[in-house]
Amino acid sequence: MPEKYFEIRWHARAGQGAKSASQFLTEAAEEAGKYSSSFPEYGAERSGAPMKAFNRVADVPIRVKSNVEKPDVVCVIDDTLLKNPEVTDGLSEDKLLLVNTTRSIEEVRKLSNFKGKIGIISATEIALEEIGKGIPNTVMIGALIRATNIVSLDAVKEKIRAAFSKKFSEEIVRANIRALERGYQEVKFSE
Repeated sequence: MPEKYFEIRWHARAGQGAKSASQFLTEAAEEAGKYSSSFPEYGAERSGAPMKAFNRVADVPIRVKSNVEKPDVVCVIDDTLLKNPEVTDGLSEDKLLLVNTTRSIEEVRKLSNFKGKIGIISATEIALEEIGKGIPNTVMIGALIRATNIVSLDAVKEKIRAAFSKKFSEEIVRANIRALERGYQEVKFSE
């Protein structure tokens, strides 16, 4: 019987934090006792170029090393990518499209032509308010956890404390935890 992994595909532009979000999620999952993998895919390696990152999370060792083609969740950090059919490629209607946007669910549905469940969060705005930088990856992780419960919110908070305390002030650590919590609380889903 084939093993089932929970698979996530991130779409963003280089420099928006998708690679870091993917890696951070993998580390949090591993510290919570799961198996996980994370890797990016770049086209032209320049800031602002479209890129993808991938996660697999499972209760068994992960043997697959290829890109995620049939994701359980697609996380879109830059909503200008929604018109690209590649964003929803392989995403079945019983799965989730999670988007960082100020647009409505109806606008996201129209732009993406995705008929399944959609989640929206103003992650960049929240990041600016809480952290002072428009890097929405911590907020997106909070929204993703709310949607999937792939790892616990507390596990990610602990990971933020452990990882960020080494490099940043306590205020930056607290700001990132607030951003994570707001992503968890403020994400909205279609019916």
